[in-house]
Amino acid sequence: MSEKVGQVSFDLPRQGEMVMEKPYSEATAELIDQEVRDLVDSAYQRTMELIMDKRECVDMVGKRLLEKEVLNKADMLELLGPRPFEEKSTYEEFVEGTGSFEEDTSLPEGLKDWNQEKGDASEELSPVKEKLAQ
Repeated sequence: MSEKVGQVSFDLPRQGEMVMEKPYSEATAELIDQEVRDLVDSAYQRTMELIMDKRECVDMVGKRLLEKEVLNKADMLELLGPRPFEEKSTYEEFVEGTGSFEEDTSLPEGLKDWNQEKGDASEELSPVKEKLAQ
């Protein structure tokens, strides 16, 4: 969490469980509260810096939202240009580095081609479509 608190997790009772005592002292609770406040303040400051640094872009997006109300990816590309990093477009890219080593994050077989463009009607029919076509 932070240098002062360290990389620890303080488990709290789950909903419905009786609370006899906290798993940490009052001093530790105060330290946790202060560290959380510091993290939130730091994130707020960084957010405000980004907004001010990118004020022109924020204004362009705001004006377009007043015109259109809903923006899509094409609108954002037109306004801001391409992202400064490569986009993740496959499930494997999205889940890479998440979960534990034991956790299976592979995509179920039936969803392997979920984001692939559909071919034309001359392509091979799935077994379900074959039965429907008969």
